[in-house]
Amino acid sequence: MKKLLFFSFLICINFTYAQQKLKDADKLFKDMSYVDAAKAYEEYLEKEQNPSIQTLMNVGDTYYYLNDMRKAVTWYKKLYSVQGQNLNDVYLLRYTQALRGVRDYDDANKITKEYLKGKGDQDKIAGFARQQKYMDSLAGKPSLYKVVPLEINTSYSDFGSTFYGNQLVYSSSKKGGKLIKRLYSWNEQPFLSFYVADRNVATGALFNEQPFFSEVNSNYHDATLTFSPDLKTIYFTTNATRKNKNRLKNDKEGVNNFQILKGTIENGKVINIEKLFFNSLEYSVGHPSLSPDGKWLFFVSDMPGGYGETDIYVAEVFADGSINSPQNLGPVINTVGREMFPYYNDGVLYFSSDGHYGYGGLDVYESKHSGKLNFSEPKNVGQPVNSNKDDFSYIIDLESKYGYVSSNRDAGKGDDDIYYFTKAKAECNQFVSGRVTNSKSKIPIAGATVKVYDSFGDLKTETTTGEDGRYQLTVPCGATYKFEAAKENFASQEKPVVATAKNEEKQVVDFELAKLEDFTVKDGANEKIDINPIYFEYNKWNITPQAVVELDRVVYVMKTFPKVKIRIESHTDSRGSDSYNLKLSDNRAKATEKYILENGIAPDRILSAIGYGETRLKNKCRNGVKCTDAEHAINRRSDFIIVEK
Repeated sequence: MKKLLFFSFLICINFTYAQQKLKDADKLFKDMSYVDAAKAYEEYLEKEQNPSIQTLMNVGDTYYYLNDMRKAVTWYKKLYSVQGQNLNDVYLLRYTQALRGVRDYDDANKITKEYLKGKGDQDKIAGFARQQKYMDSLAGKPSLYKVVPLEINTSYSDFGSTFYGNQLVYSSSKKGGKLIKRLYSWNEQPFLSFYVADRNVATGALFNEQPFFSEVNSNYHDATLTFSPDLKTIYFTTNATRKNKNRLKNDKEGVNNFQILKGTIENGKVINIEKLFFNSLEYSVGHPSLSPDGKWLFFVSDMPGGYGETDIYVAEVFADGSINSPQNLGPVINTVGREMFPYYNDGVLYFSSDGHYGYGGLDVYESKHSGKLNFSEPKNVGQPVNSNKDDFSYIIDLESKYGYVSSNRDAGKGDDDIYYFTKAKAECNQFVSGRVTNSKSKIPIAGATVKVYDSFGDLKTETTTGEDGRYQLTVPCGATYKFEAAKENFASQEKPVVATAKNEEKQVVDFELAKLEDFTVKDGANEKIDINPIYFEYNKWNITPQAVVELDRVVYVMKTFPKVKIRIESHTDSRGSDSYNLKLSDNRAKATEKYILENGIAPDRILSAIGYGETRLKNKCRNGVKCTDAEHAINRRSDFIIVEK
């Protein structure tokens, strides 16, 4: 009995010890002291074999925030095995991002597909498939970018560069930046400060770095900033602090959020520093970025009403410096994950996200702006700008030739490093698509060949139509091409196509191909061009307007099918003398021949043009036989008989 009580006492002690460890770990997690939280959770989990769902989430998040994706995968995997389809979108995203962070792309895609299929969200399934296809296409294209690390990087966090005239301003946690040396409990590095450095125009290298304006460097985090075009106004991100800047000012949950401050640069100092009206102790705003004309301020926030963890917003900046109410950029840009570090240049919004399909962690994306809040579906800029780690704070010069990006990728010097890149001019291509159909039946023609020739007549590319008669081709911008559609037993058709200088512009060019049989009719052993009867005025052979319509059809057939050769036969009814009718019909045959030749048909393609008078009647209406006008009309005809094709 004493032995049983002893073991019960030990179990009670162990349980109490474990629960205290969990409380300690949870408190450190809540305080965002992730390095210490990770140690506390590991100690707790050494003894606890069946942690709660909340603990699995916290442990996974701890390593996720510390960028230890290998360990994050371990705990998110356990969480997914317990919750499955009940896992919310945010944790599904973190799990798959952690998998991509260790380059386990197959598992990440498999789990995403399983999850989306279980949810039955067809729009998201289609979007994922579209993004996956685009990412696969990137692998087969040469990159426009060349990326090199900077010597200025340290073993600490260096990131968030911004152009400042011919210099560059960036943030760093390297020693010496703060008057008061404190460590940030998140990753146990010093707080971030602003630095300014000269820039080598030829190589992008930075040198002569020194602390930036002391007025914008507080005792806590100061990171990401932007300047007005005249470099007289500055917006920057900092921790929310009390008036003396030596103490943080937290929300009611005890969390310290970020805010954007605005100041004026004058005589080597930043003066008139003020808070933006949309700052709040209850949420963060940061990563300010002005458009090149200074009229639009983009920034990031986790304010209520967004789509995910952090969203990108924009606010109009008026000429007097006042700012309009912010607007969320919407679900095309923002996801359930993190959208951060916006940068706008030449009608394109660049930003980082872990919510769109990527290589892992934050990736850099670009989206074309077409007015107001209209943005195209974001596209991953690809490697080597992006990696399986966090890639962010992308900036590029006004001519889109060079820039800087930050990353915590492998082989760097520290936590985050700054990289210089050059960007080659992208190929300008246009997409031409269309449909090839039968000109008479309008039925699609499968297997038709569509060829593209340049102005010298050289074949540049070709394709064939599918079962639906459709085709698609890509041609370089800024040139005129000849498109030709053809298929055996059909007449080919040519069309000029002018490709403008606008990249990825789409044009639709349809073709209608004709078959000779579509324009002919059988008459006994003869095959004739199918036209309506040609009428002439009484005792005349001049071409009437009605005759022109029918003869133009003959000309069209002969031009469309250049191998066709014909003979012309003209006939009359039996009224009138035989000799008169013979001469009249011959004159009419010669008149129709002349019209056809005058409209561009070579003489050798008309083998004969003969009038036969009333010698080849098609009914009983011979001399002396009483017939109606309609019966006589059957014999008044012109035939265009195909001799060769």
